[in-house]
Amino acid sequence: SPREYLEFYIFPVLLPGLAALLHEAEKEKCFEGKRTKFIPSDFLTEWLYNKNPKRKDESFTELFSIPFVKDWLKDRPRPPIPLSLLLSEEEASILIQSFWRGYRVRCDSEIQELRQWQKKLREERHITEVVKKFWTKQEAKGKRIKLWGFLVGWFVFTLC
Repeated sequence: SPREYLEFYIFPVLLPGLAALLHEAEKEKCFEGKRTKFIPSDFLTEWLYNKNPKRKDESFTELFSIPFVKDWLKDRPRPPIPLSLLLSEEEASILIQSFWRGYRVRCDSEIQELRQWQKKLREERHITEVVKKFWTKQEAKGKRIKLWGFLVGWFVFTLC
């Protein structure tokens, strides 16, 4: 009967997986807030795949390395997890503080004057065209663009 099938085959595997899921959710502090980066279905899929008796001698496989998960995600890519869920509170506060400090510095009248002077200088010397000509010549010579060449071009563009 369906009940016997569930009790004999499904529950002995699924219930320990659900218990592990609850322990992991508690570790990830899912019960403390509304939003979290923890995705229970992902955890359970990975757990069940790795606890499969047919895979007992194989090493642990991460979720995105599981063959059927790879195939599924090829056709249905996921949107990225928002940065607000990936950062810890400390990392988020450091990021916010650094942006605020940068904003306050850029508001300083001397810095504004320096930025206007740099902008005017770039426009007067046609730095954008100089950099484009430089790269056109390099490509015409058939040389590969190297990292140092890119950095030199970038410094010329930003500092001049």
